[in-house]
Amino acid sequence: MMYFNSNRLNGCLFVLASLITVGCSETPNEPIVIGGAPAGGAYRPEFVYKPLNKPYNTNLAKIKHKAYSGAHDTVWGRMLSLYALPEVNNERVDRQLNWYLDHPEYIARIQERAAPYMHLILDEIEAKKLPGELALLPVVESAFIAEAYSRSDASGLWQFIPATGRLFGLKQNSWYDGRRDVYASTKAATSFLQDLGETFGGDWCLALASYNFGKGNIGKAIDRNEYNGRPTDYWSLDLPQETEDYVPRLLAIAKLFANAEKYNVPLQRIPNQAYCAVVNVGSQLDLDVAAEMADMPLKSFLKLNPGFKKESTAPEGPHHLLLPITRLQKFKENLAQLPYEERVDQRKHEEELFAERQRLAEQQRADRERREEQMQAQRERREEQQQAQRERLEERRDVQKERREELLAQRQKDQAVSERKRRDAELLAQSRREKQEKYQQVALQKHNERNDTDPSFTARYKVRAGETLSTIASRHHLTVKALRQANHLAANSVNSGSYLHVPPTKNTEVVSEIKKIAKEVKDKPDNNSRFYTVKKGDTFWNVSQRFALTPKTLADWNNMSTKGALRSGQRLVVKGGSSHSQPPQQLASSSATHLIRYTVKKGDTLTQICKKFGVSAGDLRKSNSDLGKGLRSGLKLKIVTDGSHPTI
Repeated sequence: MMYFNSNRLNGCLFVLASLITVGCSETPNEPIVIGGAPAGGAYRPEFVYKPLNKPYNTNLAKIKHKAYSGAHDTVWGRMLSLYALPEVNNERVDRQLNWYLDHPEYIARIQERAAPYMHLILDEIEAKKLPGELALLPVVESAFIAEAYSRSDASGLWQFIPATGRLFGLKQNSWYDGRRDVYASTKAATSFLQDLGETFGGDWCLALASYNFGKGNIGKAIDRNEYNGRPTDYWSLDLPQETEDYVPRLLAIAKLFANAEKYNVPLQRIPNQAYCAVVNVGSQLDLDVAAEMADMPLKSFLKLNPGFKKESTAPEGPHHLLLPITRLQKFKENLAQLPYEERVDQRKHEEELFAERQRLAEQQRADRERREEQMQAQRERREEQQQAQRERLEERRDVQKERREELLAQRQKDQAVSERKRRDAELLAQSRREKQEKYQQVALQKHNERNDTDPSFTARYKVRAGETLSTIASRHHLTVKALRQANHLAANSVNSGSYLHVPPTKNTEVVSEIKKIAKEVKDKPDNNSRFYTVKKGDTFWNVSQRFALTPKTLADWNNMSTKGALRSGQRLVVKGGSSHSQPPQQLASSSATHLIRYTVKKGDTLTQICKKFGVSAGDLRKSNSDLGKGLRSGLKLKIVTDGSHPTI
């Protein structure tokens, strides 16, 4: 479609003469003003980049281009003439070169993609005096795909991340992304590389590694090597795998293009001429209108201008477009005849603005919902954590409670054992006292009998050092006179070591005999005494019958009443040497087994019957299979007891 207006032809010719066409190697001049329309701002990126505080080499090495004898009539010949990096022989480079040689179709594709942009890139490389090898950096970064986007949020030919792009003046908003603008991103990338080259003193391996991994990170890696006394060149640094492969990839592709004939790689003939030019339209313009005025398919037009994200240039700019040289004149003629109000379809523009507002509102609502979901998730996590903490506390309390109960049960058990031992000790002590009293009575009786039969019985006493007749007489409950008479002594003196006859007296004989018996009782254990542990169902009756005793005798020995109840596990003293007790092997013959037949009465219980006849419930069930159906009035039971018992 052509936009001509015969009434305005003369004015258009003047405006047409004022249009400025700028090739890819030039910066746009003043904006175009059409029909008195307000001028839009020209694209002038302002690069503000803070260098490192510590430059690694303040003397930037001057670029020395390698001698190239080939023709410069193609972009490849021009690029090779700008080569300046030293040859590197390294296994990492060879590995990347072999990959390229194994994929010749990839080399062909990147040449086709680079064709529209290579002249523009070489213009910037040459203007900033950079090594020609850097013109191939888009091969490593994006494979020369201007719309490329990576997982790390990098975009464009040169793969700028958002922060670095903004740092080098690349606008990024809902209308426009300068990282995908071929012209703007190329100028920014070459400025960035120039800054890195200056920072690292012309060491382009370090500069390229910094382009990939960050200037600060490379600086830290260098500092680590310096601290450890290791070399600080790129090949000696400890870097991530991606960065270790990054520089070898560029060096390998540069080596391949420099030795294309050697490696049998055909280079496509791309003339060393500008394929496109930059034109500044001055104000917002619909992209489909611009493509129509350039007589280009919209898809091809957008291929050169991938930085625009909507159907027109951004309202606030930039308004520069990249057009093929062959289409430039036609575009300028049509743009000069286009009325200003027709540059943008207002209805469509308003729809876009409305859609943008809706998108922003939707995004805000989504952000709000996402924040609410995050807050709700945080609340739920806190509640789960609190619940888990409460459960842990309850579990800990339960464990502590069980532990306390175990300790209490153990303490009670220990106390019961201690109490049982104490009672056993008391019973044994009482038994020994009774035995001692018995022996004392026997000794006293023997003494009295001896005095009656042998009144002249005397005892021999050896005098110890320091003793006198007075002390000896007092010790034996005698008078000094009686002691002198018994030994026919004329005086009260006595020699140490001599023997004296001590006449018997009732007191001295009794005391001596009692001491002797007490010693015998102490030294001689009571082997006939024993203990019996009460079992469930035991009574004074059946226990006494086991040992051929009366219930009262057993109760008296244990300081209990026959009416008292026995506890399971209780220990009873069964004294030995009594005329009432017999060894267990004799009890079987002396204690007859009786069969009692008993008819169950109304109100009887199994416990009462067992207690009444001194049998256990288990024995009663063994003798009466009918008890499995339950105890009932009128049931006849067979009761087997140890010892006599009247038949009821």
